[in-house]
Amino acid sequence: MVFYVVDRGESLNSLLAPQLAKLSDPRQRALAQELTFGTLRWCYRLEAVLNRLLKKPLKKKDRDVHALLLVGLYQLLFLDMPPHAAVSETVGVVRQLGKEWAVGLVNGVLRNAQRQSSALLESVDGAATACWSHPDWWIKRLQQDWPQDWQHILEANNQRPPMVLRVNVSRTDRNAYLQLLNQAGIPAEPSPFPDTAIRLEEPVAVDRLPGFSRGLVSVQDGAAQLSASLLKLESGQRVLDACAAPGGKTGHMLESVPDLGALIAIDSDERRLIKVRENLQRLQFNTDLLAADAGDPESWWDGEPFDRILLDAPCSASGVVRRHPDIKLLRQAVDLQTLSQQQQRLLNALWPLLASGGILLYVTCSVFKQENSDVLRAFLAGQPDAAELPLPVQWGKALPVGRQLLPGEQGMDGFYFARLTKD
Repeated sequence: MVFYVVDRGESLNSLLAPQLAKLSDPRQRALAQELTFGTLRWCYRLEAVLNRLLKKPLKKKDRDVHALLLVGLYQLLFLDMPPHAAVSETVGVVRQLGKEWAVGLVNGVLRNAQRQSSALLESVDGAATACWSHPDWWIKRLQQDWPQDWQHILEANNQRPPMVLRVNVSRTDRNAYLQLLNQAGIPAEPSPFPDTAIRLEEPVAVDRLPGFSRGLVSVQDGAAQLSASLLKLESGQRVLDACAAPGGKTGHMLESVPDLGALIAIDSDERRLIKVRENLQRLQFNTDLLAADAGDPESWWDGEPFDRILLDAPCSASGVVRRHPDIKLLRQAVDLQTLSQQQQRLLNALWPLLASGGILLYVTCSVFKQENSDVLRAFLAGQPDAAELPLPVQWGKALPVGRQLLPGEQGMDGFYFARLTKD
C-alpha cells in the first residue's frame, strides 16, 4: 500500500479496506495497518535515511523495492520489533515479488540501518522536512499561520490518534455506556468535551463495542462532535447538511434532536452517500439523502429556506493528518488556492438558502488560515446581511472570524468553526 500512495498518488482511504480484507488473521491486519500508517507518517524522515544508505536511487521499475525498504526502516527505527524479524520479513516479501537480485541489497541496507540507527537519524534531522516528516511548504505555511504553535502542530500530526466514540444520546447516555465498556473489559474515559465523547485507552475493532450494531455508539473524533451543539438545533427546524458524507455529523444531528422538521443531507458523490445511508440505518434513523452539487442549488433546492445549514466544506484535511498520514504526501501547496475558491463558491451559493435569523455553521478539518478565517473574512465583506455569531466556548484559539482547534488540543483533531447568522 505504501508503494501505491508514495509512487502512484492513491488515497489510503480507497486502498486500505480491500487490502486488509485479504488478511484473515486480526493480528496480521493490525500489523499491516500499523506498518502502512507508520511508514507514511514518517515517510519524509525515512526517505532521508534511505538516501544516505543507497549508493544510487533504484530504477523506476523497482520502486516497489524502494517502498519495501521504507517499511523495513520503519520497523527498525520506530517499532519495538526484533531487528532480525524486521529484516527477514522484508527480505521475504522481496522474494515474493520475484526480485531475487534485490535480496542482498535489502538485507545490506537494513543491516546498515540497524547498526547506524542513532547516527543516521541525527544526521538527517538537520533538515526540517526530515526532522518533522512534513513537506517543506507545509512547515513554512504553519510557521506563517501559527508562529507560536507550529512545532506543537507538527508533533501532534506525527502521533497515533486516539479512538474516540460518540454516544447516541437518543438511546443512552455517556455514563451508562461507560459502564457497558467497563463490563466488556474495554478501558475508557470521558473526554473533557463534548459531553457525548468517550476516549478509549486502546483502539478496538468496532464489533467489540457493546451495542455498536444497534446504533448505541459511533466512532467519531471529539472535534467533529462539536458541530451539532454549535448549530443550536431545535425541534421542527428545517436543516441542510451540505457535503454530508460519510454521515457522522448527519447522524449526530438526528441523535441530538430526533424530531427535526426535516434534514436534507447532500453530497456530490452518489457512492459516498451509500456510506451515509448505511450509517443512518445502523443508528435507526431515516432522512432525505440527495446526490447533488451543494454549490448549484438551482438543480435541487425546492425554494423553502433552511433554519440551519451545516457546511462541512471540502478542505486540505490538514487537521486530521494523524488519522490520514497519506495527506502529507498527496496534498500540494497549490491545492489551497483551489480549495479556498471552492469554499467561497459553496458559501455564496448556500447563503440565499438560509432563513432570516437562521444559522450557518462553516466547518473544516484544516489548520490553514487560507481555508478558514481568510475565507470567512472575504465572505462577510461581501454579504451585508451576514454577521458572525460568536462561539461562547473556551476551547480553541480565537481568529478574526471563528475559532481554531489545533491538532492534539484536548486530545482532539484540528478543526475550524465559524458561525454566521442572517439579518
